Amino acid sequence: MKNSILFGLILIVLISCSMKPQTIMVGRPGPHAIVYKMKTDYSKYVPVTLSDDKSRIVSYPAPQDVFYEGKLALPTELHHGYWLDNRGIGPNSCFIKITYEEYSKMGQSPSPDELYKLIIDKNPFTEMYDLGARSDFKTNKDICTIVKKHKLKDYKKII
Repeated sequence: MKNSILFGLILIVLISCSMKPQTIMVGRPGPHAIVYKMKTDYSKYVPVTLSDDKSRIVSYPAPQDVFYEGKLALPTELHHGYWLDNRGIGPNSCFIKITYEEYSKMGQSPSPDELYKLIIDKNPFTEMYDLGARSDFKTNKDICTIVKKHKLKDYKKII
């Protein structure tokens, strides 16, 4: 009996020692660093999000939501025509004919139907990349360096 218990314990130890440790990856919370290039410079205009078929607006900011760290959430110009998002850009985003400054002074948001009529271009992006958690970068200069060194291809291409 003692031998079978001892054998069982040794077997358990040997099996557990030979197993590879399991690593559970957990995504970092917070916004991602989204870098994009546009057909033309829409950087002063407020983005909204369209449905997949681009027939309606599914998301838009309230006037008080167009700020990032206490300033208007204008995108940050990087290099080679690329921009770093500060607002919440995605593949279904587009821009309306209202600047961040104008929008921030509105008492309330226009209706989705009114905003839809103000769309400048339903497909404004030529490229878009997700660089992962924004908190992984100490400064915007780190992201700019990726662009300058033509390293965007090493990240997830969205568009």
